[in-house]
Amino acid sequence: MKRNYDKTFPVRRNSVYRHVETGLVVYRAVGPEWRRFGTPMRKRPLTSVVLDDGVANSIVNDFQEYTERGIPYRRGYLFYGPPGSGKSSFIAALASYFGYSVCMLSLSERTLDDDRLNHLLNTPPPYSVVVLEDVDAAFGSRDDPVQSAKAYEGLTRVTFSGLLNAIDGVASADERILFMTTNHIDRLDPALIRPGRVDVKQYFGYCTETMFSEVYFLFNFTKCL
Repeated sequence: MKRNYDKTFPVRRNSVYRHVETGLVVYRAVGPEWRRFGTPMRKRPLTSVVLDDGVANSIVNDFQEYTERGIPYRRGYLFYGPPGSGKSSFIAALASYFGYSVCMLSLSERTLDDDRLNHLLNTPPPYSVVVLEDVDAAFGSRDDPVQSAKAYEGLTRVTFSGLLNAIDGVASADERILFMTTNHIDRLDPALIRPGRVDVKQYFGYCTETMFSEVYFLFNFTKCL
């Protein structure tokens, strides 16, 4: 019996996505500026990242709505769940789908301070998303009794208030799309992930039986005749 693997995502409007490049461009922070990292990567199809039913379409629809409105905006996404569950892969696929580049930034970088973080978050290249991976590794919760004040402040040169101001302070830029990922959402301070800083929270879990089946048919559907 033949089984077709098919997922339908919204149609992108050509007038909006004329900036699309042939590959996925990745930027890294070098000093106070963003620089291209290597050569453009091969774009990753959305269908190559298998998630629970409805998750991919929900995020795609949300992303498209806020990129096509043509009004000043900031949008924040938090992807959380165990390692290897597809958080970073889906960001790459989403950026590929919409023709956006990806700006990777590590909060644990020792040369990063509040001023540089604020500048980088608010001067991304056009048509790009900013990704803060494993944000829990830099900042935990101020309410966690296990973490002393010294440990909380000593993980990075960036202060917690500096991060909050960079995300949505008075000087924060419009038309910026920010993704944060974490393996431990329970370790994040509630102030960091409140509405307005994080608009969409999405859990990425382990593979279910249905997801295993989709992965199988994704790579073997031509043999299932």
